[in-house]
Amino acid sequence: MIEGQEVRRQAGRLRYAMAGGGAGAFIGDVHRKSIAMDGAAEIVAGCFSRSFQNTLSTGASLGIARDRLYASPEEMIRAEAGRPDRIDFVAVVTPNNSHYPISRLALENGFHVVCEKPMTTSGRDAEDLGRLAAAKDLFFCVAYAYSGYPMVKHVREMVSRGELGAIRFISAEYPQDWLATPLEKTGQKQAAWRADPDFAGISNCVGDIGSHIENVVSRITGFEIESLLARLDRFGAGRVLDDNASIMVNYKGGARGLFWSSQIAVGHDNGLRVRIYGSKASVEWLQECPNQLRISYVDKPTEMVSRGRDRLHPRAQAFSRLPSGHPEGYFECFANLYSTFLGALGKRNSGEPLSADDLDFPNAGDGIRGVRFIETCVKSSKNGAVWIDF
Repeated sequence: MIEGQEVRRQAGRLRYAMAGGGAGAFIGDVHRKSIAMDGAAEIVAGCFSRSFQNTLSTGASLGIARDRLYASPEEMIRAEAGRPDRIDFVAVVTPNNSHYPISRLALENGFHVVCEKPMTTSGRDAEDLGRLAAAKDLFFCVAYAYSGYPMVKHVREMVSRGELGAIRFISAEYPQDWLATPLEKTGQKQAAWRADPDFAGISNCVGDIGSHIENVVSRITGFEIESLLARLDRFGAGRVLDDNASIMVNYKGGARGLFWSSQIAVGHDNGLRVRIYGSKASVEWLQECPNQLRISYVDKPTEMVSRGRDRLHPRAQAFSRLPSGHPEGYFECFANLYSTFLGALGKRNSGEPLSADDLDFPNAGDGIRGVRFIETCVKSSKNGAVWIDF
């Protein structure tokens, strides 16, 4: 297939503000570039750092007016709420501990929210945000961006159509090696806050990448966890939070799962891999090779499906952006998440009805479940790696 997929663009650009994402941060720039990819929204305000000078320099580099650069997220949200040209949504890309207060204030002031994962550092706070978003009738998107990959959407459709048969077992892993050494002790900003419970919360490895496993598997299968057993390890000297985790899962309906997440797995970069085994077929997808999907069958040869060359199920095909042989990756999966969220928001603003496809982005319910997954894993491990009902 030579032609690339035509990407849908929303008429009338939406406006957003960002909390976090200044110089020295990583994920904020990913959000900004991914939003800009389809031209559906523009950043017009921000508080990018606890350092106001950082905010000013970041804002200047983005061409944001000086009067819309703020010293704190609280000042930003309250000031933007009173403007006639107020923003449509707030993107929250700060460390975990500030997700809740910033998101809550944004909702209270009538703004839709896109929040980095985990949604909050406690299940109580996550449920509070979910209730508030529902009461205010506002969208709350949690940035589980891997759900935006076309192949993830294709596998979900395969499962829902019964093409794999009855799902029996799920094996998923997410190994990295960036914390194989005590990087947090060198002043590296990303490592420092993730290893600090005051900023990261009760978990590092499960909270940071194990929660991605739970979300991808859940979105593909629709399965609900019945119980789990987790062992969280701390291999780095002096670390108080986990850097490796082994998790066994029982799903309602009888399927079983085995998850492994690690930040000390030397030789691995960002190896999110999902294998789903059914009675008719199995699939294997690797985030580092996101454009290919391996499908093995009971009664015919194994095949390799290639995004861009091979026709995917319609929903997945709609998010395939480039012709075959032109790799799509991390920025595109984020852009696909935002394409859905911004499309729904644009329709909402213009009074158009919304379909299930319009709302196909990770929402507050996904965020709440992700926080509960983290809490349950920590509880299981602290009690001696025992089975805990979910």
